[in-house]
Amino acid sequence: MNDKEKVQSCITQVTQQEPYLTGENVIVAVLDSGIDYFLSEFRNADGQTRILAIWDQTQQPDTHQGRTPPPGYREGVLYTREMINEALALGRENGQKLVPVFDLSGHGTAVAGVATGTAMGVAPRADLLIIRLGNPQADSFPRTTQLMRGIDYAVKLGVELDRPVAVNISFGNTYGDHLGNSLLERFVDNASEIGRSILIIGSGNEGASRGHTAGVVREGSRTVELAVADYETGLSIQLWKFYQDVFNMVLTSPSGAQLTLELAQLREAQAVRNTLDRTQLLCYLGKPLPYNVQQEIFIDMIPTERYVDSGVWRIELRPVSLVTGEYRFYLPGYAARNAATGFFLPTPEMTVTIPATARRAVTVGAYDVSRRSYADFSGRGYVYRYDDGRVDTAGGQQIIAEVKPDLTAPGVDITVPMVNGGYEQVSGTSFATPFVTGAAALLMEWGIVRGNDRFLYGERLKAALIRGAQPLPGVSVRPDSRIGWGTLCAQKALESMQ
Repeated sequence: MNDKEKVQSCITQVTQQEPYLTGENVIVAVLDSGIDYFLSEFRNADGQTRILAIWDQTQQPDTHQGRTPPPGYREGVLYTREMINEALALGRENGQKLVPVFDLSGHGTAVAGVATGTAMGVAPRADLLIIRLGNPQADSFPRTTQLMRGIDYAVKLGVELDRPVAVNISFGNTYGDHLGNSLLERFVDNASEIGRSILIIGSGNEGASRGHTAGVVREGSRTVELAVADYETGLSIQLWKFYQDVFNMVLTSPSGAQLTLELAQLREAQAVRNTLDRTQLLCYLGKPLPYNVQQEIFIDMIPTERYVDSGVWRIELRPVSLVTGEYRFYLPGYAARNAATGFFLPTPEMTVTIPATARRAVTVGAYDVSRRSYADFSGRGYVYRYDDGRVDTAGGQQIIAEVKPDLTAPGVDITVPMVNGGYEQVSGTSFATPFVTGAAALLMEWGIVRGNDRFLYGERLKAALIRGAQPLPGVSVRPDSRIGWGTLCAQKALESMQ
């Protein structure tokens, strides 16, 4: 299964011939929606589980029943390998009473299958650590905090067991400046330096979703047009800009009603509430934070009846004082809004989702193996080139400073295991990411476990993956905002370290 994708990714070349890599003694941590641990894809030949542990953050601890979180954490329940094997021996119906872990969406099961499935996975003998991420509650921390705790547990477990860890994160969101400055992105960077670990994150599927637009106001004003589809129950808009640039803003509803927001007169961290037609507009003027020099202007569109007014909304930026004039608008991810809602002149660059924008993460985009082409849904990044301190200059020597995504992997029509058995084909960067995670596990086995390169983790392993990346037809210059340094090739990555 996925044989063509494995060959194109040069995985078969290192698993079915020398050095016959399998990922043995490497931990692959999957932070996702859970797993169907009864499937044969996650068992050894003797029927025992290959899962080291499952931390289900959605469950409430119950000390009387022996259900507790991992030591040092307060939420969720940790199920050990011994408990999982006991549940397997009881069969699905009774076993799920002992270890009541489910994967309601099937997403986590699919991702884990591609990375480590016994029959189909890239690293079929790696051990699995499953962290089922919790959902935000009304009186609790947001999911971001739960993700951070999951990453923290995964890398620290690797240190405790003295084993390398490849962490797979196959989701993201659009909230943030996309420059690697948020607390979550900085946390990912810091976690990448703990133990012998590597964090691999999908670039998201926002490339063609029309949820981002950007530009520069030089002289006069600039108007951004936004189509809001019928039956939109709410919508938020982020505007990110340099703190030294000051704009006023004029919003025009589909009926032509206007609202002028004198942002230059507002205090930082102040919110203003107004109503246009049947839509209430809550505008918040953010301020730079101790870890971020960028400024956010957040607009929440709240219907006064059932739906936000549909049609064309216009946002005019009127400069008061400009230094750069740059602006970047973001909408919620495509799954959180109607398909017809989006900017009229979208900008596909810088649509990598967060936290894949973290600098030290390995950010993975998707391409279509059958067509040998970039997948247009894949989140696109940026390539910053500096010349004498200036960005994107036409002449002189250019030095590449920042690149996202780092590379791409197969992400179209990927065969994945389904909950309760069977297989299906799916597409998305969620399923390109575990190809790279599995490949990282193979390289860690060769380097760390077998003793060929005990420092093959973190930035060194990332460099090997980049060095081994291959060109994609139609992309003449690398690095590129669509494919980064190229497509995954595990064999060439390995050869670069020999």
